[in-house]
Amino acid sequence: MASDVAPRGAPGARRVPLTQRPWWPAVKRTGSALFFALVLWLIVRHARTVKWSEVGASIADYPLTTLAGAALLAITSHALYATFDLLSRRYAGHDLPTRRVLATTFISYAFNLNFGALVGGLAFRIRLYTRQGLDAATISRVYGFSMLTNWLGYVVLAGVVGLLQPIPVPEEWSIGVDAMRLVGGALLAAALGYLALCAFSPKRTLTLRGHDVHLPSGRMALLQLVLSTANWALIGATVYVLLQPHVAYPAALAALLAAAVAGVLTHVPAGLGVLEAVFITLLSPPVAQSPLLAALLVYRAVYYLVPLAIAALLYLGFELRLKASAS
Repeated sequence: MASDVAPRGAPGARRVPLTQRPWWPAVKRTGSALFFALVLWLIVRHARTVKWSEVGASIADYPLTTLAGAALLAITSHALYATFDLLSRRYAGHDLPTRRVLATTFISYAFNLNFGALVGGLAFRIRLYTRQGLDAATISRVYGFSMLTNWLGYVVLAGVVGLLQPIPVPEEWSIGVDAMRLVGGALLAAALGYLALCAFSPKRTLTLRGHDVHLPSGRMALLQLVLSTANWALIGATVYVLLQPHVAYPAALAALLAAAVAGVLTHVPAGLGVLEAVFITLLSPPVAQSPLLAALLVYRAVYYLVPLAIAALLYLGFELRLKASAS
């Protein structure tokens, strides 16, 4: 009996995507475990050498003007990120009031930063948007478009930094400047490719893994890129203000971008320890460990913890209002 499956290499054989190969999940888990082990080793290695009394003294020495500047940059960044869901509102086609969308995005982003994307970015959006009348399909479109907006700006800035001013990395990493510039160029090409696809594609719907993806207009894609790039630049500026005068802005931004990816790959909530390990590895020297850790602890306070406290109060008020309206 003839087989209905074409032999491998035959003209009619269907190529199985890499991510659907039976061994791919094991490879992915192994790679993630090795990366997590590397980051954990960096954290332990550097934690042994920290003089925490000096870190505390460095924090106490911060001028109020520096703390105020970092706080203002953090507020601006959170406000700008909240507009991502306004753009998603237009893409998804719902009509929730602007103030509700901004509040929902702020709460979700603050919890996302501290507890991870599944808890903050997704779970809180589902909870808040569902209680405001949006269906699952619309929420999915809002979340997907907002996340895409966020990472578009990352790709642009990482591409610019890698192409124009790659950060020096430890020699044992075996990553040369030419390789980093190649990666930077590839990232920029990917961002420009997305813009071109949205602006000029005659087919406005793509099918990815069985799901239909509707492309935004070229103008909306450009707005995604501009808003997100500005937001990542503001986050980098927040860290840079706290690190002055030890490093230049491009170096602070590059370290932040590297730490962001490391945090995502290790799945550590808030990148706790991961952020510090990456910054110490990339920036110490020229920055001494004590002022560097002091800057990162203050950054966590103004960008992660204070917004989380405000978001928790807003969420509590939201739930109390819903409970009162239902009774």
